[in-house]
Amino acid sequence: MRTGYGGSGTMSRRLSGTAVTAGRLNGVMQSGRGPDGKSLTDIALASGSDVNVVLDAIVDAATPIDGTQDRESSRRAVRDALTDLLGRFPEADLLALTETQREYVIERYAALDVYGRFCLDLQKTIMAKAHDPATGLRRLKQVREFISEHVSAAFRMIRKGGTPATTANVARLTSLALRETLTVFEEYTS
Repeated sequence: MRTGYGGSGTMSRRLSGTAVTAGRLNGVMQSGRGPDGKSLTDIALASGSDVNVVLDAIVDAATPIDGTQDRESSRRAVRDALTDLLGRFPEADLLALTETQREYVIERYAALDVYGRFCLDLQKTIMAKAHDPATGLRRLKQVREFISEHVSAAFRMIRKGGTPATTANVARLTSLALRETLTVFEEYTS
Protein backbone atom coordinates (compact mmCIF):
# COMPACT_ATOMS: atom_id res chain seq x y z
CA MET A 1 0.00 0.00 0.00
CA ARG A 2 1.36 3.42 -0.96
CA THR A 3 0.40 5.79 1.83
CA GLY A 4 2.44 8.86 1.04
CA TYR A 5 3.52 9.01 4.67
CA GLY A 6 6.97 7.60 4.15
CA GLY A 7 6.50 4.82 6.66
CA SER A 8 4.86 4.40 10.02
CA GLY A 9 7.41 6.61 11.82
CA THR A 10 6.52 9.59 9.65
CA MET A 11 2.81 8.83 10.03
CA SER A 12 3.17 8.73 13.80
CA ARG A 13 4.99 12.08 13.84
CA ARG A 14 2.36 13.70 11.64
CA LEU A 15 -0.50 12.37 13.74
CA SER A 16 1.24 13.28 16.96
CA GLY A 17 0.78 16.86 15.72
CA THR A 18 -2.97 16.23 15.67
CA ALA A 19 -2.84 14.97 19.24
CA VAL A 20 -0.66 17.83 20.47
CA THR A 21 -2.94 20.41 18.85
CA ALA A 22 -6.02 18.67 20.29
CA GLY A 23 -4.43 18.85 23.74
CA ARG A 24 -3.52 22.51 23.25
CA LEU A 25 -7.04 23.27 21.95
CA ASN A 26 -8.56 21.57 24.99
CA GLY A 27 -6.29 23.57 27.30
CA VAL A 28 -7.11 26.86 25.59
CA MET A 29 -10.84 26.16 25.84
CA GLN A 30 -10.60 25.17 29.50
CA SER A 31 -8.46 28.11 30.61
CA GLY A 32 -9.67 30.78 28.20
CA ARG A 33 -6.03 31.77 27.67
CA GLY A 34 -3.58 31.46 24.87
CA PRO A 35 -0.15 29.89 25.44
CA ASP A 36 1.20 33.41 25.98
CA GLY A 37 -1.22 33.86 28.90
CA LYS A 38 -3.30 36.45 27.07
CA SER A 39 -6.97 36.19 27.95
CA LEU A 40 -9.32 35.31 25.10
CA THR A 41 -11.96 37.33 26.95
CA ASP A 42 -9.77 40.44 26.60
CA ILE A 43 -9.46 39.77 22.87
CA ALA A 44 -13.23 39.35 22.58
CA LEU A 45 -13.95 42.53 24.53
CA ALA A 46 -11.47 44.53 22.48
CA SER A 47 -13.14 43.33 19.28
CA GLY A 48 -16.68 44.07 20.40
CA SER A 49 -17.26 40.32 20.71
CA ASP A 50 -16.97 39.76 16.96
CA VAL A 51 -17.28 35.97 16.71
CA ASN A 52 -14.73 35.79 13.89
CA VAL A 53 -12.11 37.56 16.02
CA VAL A 54 -12.80 35.13 18.88
CA LEU A 55 -12.58 32.15 16.51
CA ASP A 56 -9.30 33.45 15.09
CA ALA A 57 -7.91 33.99 18.59
CA ILE A 58 -8.74 30.40 19.58
CA VAL A 59 -7.22 29.06 16.34
CA ASP A 60 -4.06 31.13 16.89
CA ALA A 61 -3.78 29.99 20.51
CA ALA A 62 -4.31 26.30 19.66
CA THR A 63 -2.15 26.15 16.55
CA PRO A 64 0.11 29.11 15.81
CA ILE A 65 1.06 29.85 12.21
CA ASP A 66 4.30 28.23 11.03
CA GLY A 67 3.75 28.20 7.26
CA THR A 68 3.67 24.43 6.80
CA GLN A 69 0.86 22.63 4.97
CA ASP A 70 0.27 20.41 8.01
CA ARG A 71 -0.16 23.42 10.29
CA GLU A 72 -2.46 25.22 7.86
CA SER A 73 -4.56 22.07 7.58
CA SER A 74 -4.73 21.87 11.39
CA ARG A 75 -5.69 25.54 11.66
CA ARG A 76 -8.50 24.99 9.16
CA ALA A 77 -9.64 21.92 11.12
CA VAL A 78 -9.75 23.89 14.40
CA ARG A 79 -11.73 26.69 12.76
CA ASP A 80 -14.14 24.24 11.10
CA ALA A 81 -14.62 22.31 14.36
CA LEU A 82 -15.50 25.54 16.19
CA THR A 83 -17.88 26.52 13.37
CA ASP A 84 -19.52 23.08 13.57
CA LEU A 85 -19.87 23.58 17.34
CA LEU A 86 -21.75 26.83 16.80
CA GLY A 87 -24.01 25.08 14.28
CA ARG A 88 -24.80 22.28 16.71
CA PHE A 89 -24.87 24.42 19.87
CA PRO A 90 -25.95 27.91 18.73
CA GLU A 91 -26.09 29.11 22.34
CA ALA A 92 -22.48 28.06 23.04
CA ASP A 93 -20.23 30.63 24.69
CA LEU A 94 -16.85 30.10 23.03
CA LEU A 95 -15.15 31.50 26.13
CA ALA A 96 -16.99 29.19 28.55
CA LEU A 97 -17.78 25.88 26.86
CA THR A 98 -19.42 23.04 28.74
CA GLU A 99 -17.57 19.74 28.98
CA THR A 100 -19.88 18.27 26.32
CA GLN A 101 -19.20 21.19 23.97
CA ARG A 102 -15.45 21.01 24.56
CA GLU A 103 -15.43 17.26 23.85
CA TYR A 104 -17.45 17.86 20.69
CA VAL A 105 -14.88 20.39 19.43
CA ILE A 106 -11.96 18.04 20.16
CA GLU A 107 -13.70 15.14 18.43
CA ARG A 108 -14.62 17.21 15.37
CA TYR A 109 -11.13 18.69 15.23
CA ALA A 110 -9.53 15.22 15.32
CA ALA A 111 -11.76 13.92 12.53
CA LEU A 112 -11.27 17.01 10.37
CA ASP A 113 -7.51 17.04 10.93
CA VAL A 114 -7.08 13.34 10.10
CA TYR A 115 -9.07 13.91 6.91
CA GLY A 116 -7.03 17.01 6.10
CA ARG A 117 -3.76 15.13 6.54
CA PHE A 118 -5.11 12.27 4.42
CA CYS A 119 -5.99 14.76 1.67
CA LEU A 120 -2.61 16.48 1.81
CA ASP A 121 -1.01 13.20 0.80
CA LEU A 122 -3.62 11.36 -1.21
CA GLN A 123 -6.29 13.68 -2.59
CA LYS A 124 -4.46 14.20 -5.91
CA THR A 125 -3.92 10.46 -6.26
CA ILE A 126 -7.60 9.70 -5.61
CA MET A 127 -8.69 12.32 -8.13
CA ALA A 128 -6.16 11.09 -10.72
CA LYS A 129 -7.20 7.44 -10.36
CA ALA A 130 -10.94 8.19 -10.60
CA HIS A 131 -12.66 7.78 -13.97
CA ASP A 132 -14.03 11.31 -13.76
CA PRO A 133 -14.04 14.26 -11.32
CA ALA A 134 -17.48 13.38 -9.92
CA THR A 135 -16.23 9.89 -8.98
CA GLY A 136 -13.14 11.36 -7.36
CA LEU A 137 -15.20 13.80 -5.31
CA ARG A 138 -17.62 11.04 -4.31
CA ARG A 139 -14.68 8.92 -3.14
CA LEU A 140 -13.27 11.80 -1.09
CA LYS A 141 -16.69 12.27 0.50
CA GLN A 142 -16.77 8.56 1.41
CA VAL A 143 -13.31 8.87 2.98
CA ARG A 144 -14.36 11.97 4.95
CA GLU A 145 -17.53 10.28 6.24
CA PHE A 146 -15.61 7.11 7.14
CA ILE A 147 -12.97 9.04 9.09
CA SER A 148 -15.60 11.10 10.88
CA GLU A 149 -17.56 8.03 11.96
CA HIS A 150 -14.42 6.11 12.93
CA VAL A 151 -13.12 8.96 15.09
CA SER A 152 -16.59 9.48 16.63
CA ALA A 153 -16.79 5.79 17.51
CA ALA A 154 -13.35 5.94 19.12
CA PHE A 155 -14.34 8.99 21.19
CA ARG A 156 -17.57 7.24 22.26
CA MET A 157 -15.47 4.31 23.50
CA ILE A 158 -13.18 6.67 25.41
CA ARG A 159 -16.18 8.42 27.02
CA LYS A 160 -17.89 5.12 27.77
CA GLY A 161 -14.71 3.95 29.53
CA GLY A 162 -14.79 7.10 31.63
CA THR A 163 -11.33 8.22 30.56
CA PRO A 164 -10.64 11.76 29.37
CA ALA A 165 -9.62 12.58 25.81
CA THR A 166 -5.95 13.02 26.69
CA THR A 167 -3.23 13.83 24.19
CA ALA A 168 -2.09 10.19 24.29
CA ASN A 169 -5.64 8.89 23.70
CA VAL A 170 -6.18 11.29 20.81
CA ALA A 171 -2.82 10.30 19.27
CA ARG A 172 -3.71 6.63 19.48
CA LEU A 173 -7.21 6.97 18.06
CA THR A 174 -6.24 9.32 15.23
CA SER A 175 -3.45 6.97 14.21
CA LEU A 176 -5.85 4.02 14.23
CA ALA A 177 -8.44 6.01 12.25
CA LEU A 178 -5.93 6.90 9.55
CA ARG A 179 -4.52 3.36 9.31
CA GLU A 180 -8.02 1.92 9.04
CA THR A 181 -8.92 4.51 6.38
CA LEU A 182 -5.82 3.69 4.33
CA THR A 183 -6.66 0.00 4.50
CA VAL A 184 -10.35 0.39 3.62
CA PHE A 185 -9.73 2.81 0.76
CA GLU A 186 -6.51 1.27 -0.58
CA GLU A 187 -8.13 0.63 -3.96
CA TYR A 188 -8.63 4.39 -4.41
CA THR A 189 -4.89 5.10 -4.10
CA SER A 190 -3.13 2.09 -5.60
